[in-house]
Amino acid sequence: MPTLILSAPHIHSGMTVSRLMRQVIWALLPALVLGLYLFGETALQLLFASVIAALFTEWLCQKIQKNPLGSLTDSSTILTSLLLIMSLPPHFPWYLGAFGAAIAVVLGKQVYGGLGQNLFNPAMLARVVLLICFPVEMTTWPSPDPIIPLLPVLTAVDGFSGATLLGTVMESGSSESHLGLLPMLLGINPGSLGESPLLLLLGGLWMTWKKVIDWRISLALLVGCILPSTIAWGLSPETILSPAAQASSGGLMLAAFFIATDPVTSPTSPKGRIWYGLGCGLLIFLIRIFGTYPEGVAFAILLMNALSPLIEMSTKHRSYGENK
Repeated sequence: MPTLILSAPHIHSGMTVSRLMRQVIWALLPALVLGLYLFGETALQLLFASVIAALFTEWLCQKIQKNPLGSLTDSSTILTSLLLIMSLPPHFPWYLGAFGAAIAVVLGKQVYGGLGQNLFNPAMLARVVLLICFPVEMTTWPSPDPIIPLLPVLTAVDGFSGATLLGTVMESGSSESHLGLLPMLLGINPGSLGESPLLLLLGGLWMTWKKVIDWRISLALLVGCILPSTIAWGLSPETILSPAAQASSGGLMLAAFFIATDPVTSPTSPKGRIWYGLGCGLLIFLIRIFGTYPEGVAFAILLMNALSPLIEMSTKHRSYGENK
């Protein structure tokens, strides 16, 4: 009886696109829920408006195309909108959040052909567009105002107002911080909706354990940012935030575990992922210290997305029998 040889892969791990996206969403939920609790109804409106706008735009784009890639049920659109809103100010106008979600789907995803074809991370692309178009709204950071303060640490936010920690350091030129370590780790200070480093770290470690993401990118990104931050802090502790403050402020943890690890826009080779992560982390540090913006995650990710194909070609495995 003849044997039918099918195309590879012949062994399937059981991981599908929809399952992968859902696991990332589950890992995001603790930080998202805490953000909604801290910032209340306005943040909830932003969430619903952005997700609905993203899903509607995705549906519309797929209706226009003859052979669209992906579907509304694969959860990739929901994940993109969640990553976007978690990088936005919690009281960002809901209609601008909906506009940003539509931009993420159209310019960040569908213009390249759909699911798995995009060159740049859609959420970070949309964030940069919003920052350029609406700089005032994108740099307005409200103080947390918990709906029901259940813990003492959640009530100690009266003194927090104005700029984020990174913004305050850039404006004042002083690294002195009046924030406690626990509020910084939980994100109980002016910042983005998903700025809860401890919960993001736990979600990232869970995804690493489940092999949803590659630890190389996450570890390399953290080393690429924290190592030069430590050196700079040692040289000028009066003007540079400590390594602990650098790690627990801004979108560093969100980038390390949820954005830079995007399998579409990052290299596939193990060595390439290390170089990619190191580049992301170093650029985040350089933009934070020398740039005109206090936070450099979105710009760093987009720049390294553009370099990802070159890194891929430079670090790909040599085929058997191929000369070096």
